[in-house]
Amino acid sequence: MQFPTFSSPHQTGTSSVARIMRDVLLALIPGMLCAWWFFGWGVLVNVLLAVLTCTAAEALMLALRGRPVGATLADNSAVLTGVLLALALPPLAPWWIPVVGGLFAIVIAKQLYGGLGYNPFNPAMIGYVALLISFPREMTLWSAPAGVGTAGGLGLPETLAWSFSGVLPEGTSLDALTMATPLDSMKTSLGLGLTLREITAGPLFGGYAGAGWEWINFAYLLGGLYLVYRRAIAWQIPVGMLGALFVIALLFYGSDTDAFASPLFHLLSGAAMLGAFFIATDPITASTTPRGRLIYGAGIGVLTYVIRTWGGYPDGIAFAVVLMNMATPTIDYYTKPRVFGETRKRRGGGP
Repeated sequence: MQFPTFSSPHQTGTSSVARIMRDVLLALIPGMLCAWWFFGWGVLVNVLLAVLTCTAAEALMLALRGRPVGATLADNSAVLTGVLLALALPPLAPWWIPVVGGLFAIVIAKQLYGGLGYNPFNPAMIGYVALLISFPREMTLWSAPAGVGTAGGLGLPETLAWSFSGVLPEGTSLDALTMATPLDSMKTSLGLGLTLREITAGPLFGGYAGAGWEWINFAYLLGGLYLVYRRAIAWQIPVGMLGALFVIALLFYGSDTDAFASPLFHLLSGAAMLGAFFIATDPITASTTPRGRLIYGAGIGVLTYVIRTWGGYPDGIAFAVVLMNMATPTIDYYTKPRVFGETRKRRGGGP
C-alpha cells in the first residue's frame, strides 16, 4: 500500500505579518490615547497625517516597482511605520513635518532597499532622525502637558488651524504653548550646575519622571506586556534595553545623586517604553537570535543613556536604535545557536 507524501512544510503556523502588525497597532492604543489626553489633539493630527502619507507613498512606490499594491498594503506595515513616527513627533509640529518624515521613512528607508524584509534600518526611526537633523526648531515644539501649561486648552479646530496655517487663537503665543520636555529641561539644568533636587522641584516633573510622561510610559508598558503575552515580540529585547538603561543609570546615580538623574527617571521619561517594546523590537532590523536580542537590547539601553547624558540630544532612543541596527548582522553572526552535533571548533572553521 502506498501512502501519499507531501512536500514541506507539514505544519502551518497561525502567525502572519498582518497579524503581528495588527497586534502592535492595538497595543499602541493605550499609549496613544494617554499622549492625546496630556498633549492634546496635535498627537492624533500627526498620526493621521503620517499614516496617510506612509500609505500613499507605499502604494505609489509599489506601483512604480511593478509590485502588488493591495496585498502589500494589507500587511499594515506602512500604517505601523506612520503611527510610530507620529508618536515620536512633537504635538505642535506643522503639518509638513509628519508628511516629510513619512515620505523619507517609506521611500528612502524602506522601498529603495527593496521593501519590507530588506530594509536594514528601522524606517520610522530613520524618518525621525532625518527630521531631527534637518528641522531642529520644529522638532522642539512640545506642548506643555495637561495640568502644567495652557496647551491642553487648544481644541481640535485651533490645533488644525495652527498645523495647516500657523495661526494661533487671538492673544495666544507659541512661547506660551510650548515648553521643554523633562529630559531636555533636566539636561539643560544639569549643564547650568543646578542640583537634581532643585531641578525636580518644578511643576514639570511629576512623581517619577515628568508630569504626563510617566503615565504615557506606563501605558506603553501595558501595551508592550500585551505584545509579549501574544508572542508578537520576544521578551529579550525590551528586558535587555530597559535592564541596561536601569543598571547604567543606577551606577551613575549612586555615584552622585545630585549630578545624574535616577534610574526611574530614565525608564519613565521620553520614549523609553515606546522604544523598548515597539521600536527596538522591529523583527526586520533587530537581532534574531535569543542571546543576540539581549545584546542588541542592552546596546540600545547603554547608547540611550550615553546620548541622553553626554550627547547633543535630550532623548537618544532613535539614534541608539539606528546605531544598533548597524551592528545587527555582526551580533547575529556571533550568537548563532550551535547546530545539534556541531562542535564549537568545527563551526569556527578549524580542523
